[in-house]
Amino acid sequence: MPNTDIIIKDTHRGLWYEDGVLTRILEAGRYTLPRLSFFQRLLPEAWQPRLPKIEIALVDMRERDLTIKGQEILTADKVAIRVSIIVQFKVTNPQAALHEVESYSDRIYGDVQLAARRSLASMTLEEILTNRNKLSEDILQDVKEIATAYGVAILRADVKDLIFPGNLQEIMNRVLAAERMSQVQLVEARTKAETQRLEAQSRIETQRLEAEANASGQKLLAETAAENHRIQTEADILALRERAQAAEAYTLHPALLRLRELDTLRELGRSANARIYIGFDKHMQATTNGDHEK
Repeated sequence: MPNTDIIIKDTHRGLWYEDGVLTRILEAGRYTLPRLSFFQRLLPEAWQPRLPKIEIALVDMRERDLTIKGQEILTADKVAIRVSIIVQFKVTNPQAALHEVESYSDRIYGDVQLAARRSLASMTLEEILTNRNKLSEDILQDVKEIATAYGVAILRADVKDLIFPGNLQEIMNRVLAAERMSQVQLVEARTKAETQRLEAQSRIETQRLEAEANASGQKLLAETAAENHRIQTEADILALRERAQAAEAYTLHPALLRLRELDTLRELGRSANARIYIGFDKHMQATTNGDHEK
């Protein structure tokens, strides 16, 4: 038997069978198959030792995609639709993947197909259209645990396409067009309402600022008037105090009052239009009365 080596890459694992019995699982690396030594090969064939028959099955451990195409399924409201599903998976247990099922790819295909039928059969058409993610989540939840039993991890199970009957497709197109139009109208209505709200808010803010400005102006005017009144009052009080002090000075010093009178007369004497009346009527009346008595 020639010296034969087998190389297993990092992307794969190998199952080592001796006479049909799995004896070990091979990681990445180089492996040499058993062979007869030089002297053993020189012996007659009947005397040569029997070597086990070696078989190595390679298992791809990389993530892979599997597409389940065009499955026609009835919904809960008896509408037939065709659904395509894309599944992403990877082998996690190479021994279980080869020993538990005949073909793990075919088994995934069947499990996802049945999970899709169960999920769609429990949903109405409207539910499928409005919540497409729920269908994907139901399928993934359904097959994830099952696939673990045969050494496969289901990473994703997404609905790729939904195909409706011809007449229903036309109706759905009209519904979608109406929904899009409704959405546009809703956006326009919201935009208009928001614009009106902003305008009203702007008017209210302007009125508030104007009211604050008017109040500030009135407050300033009131404060100015109060200040003027205070100044005037203080001036009047000061003038009264000065007069009181002058009266007190005149009382204590009558000569000062006489000087004040003379100053006043002097000022009046400077004006040609000034008239001065000094108790002549009383003096003349007294004189007249005296003459009559004589």
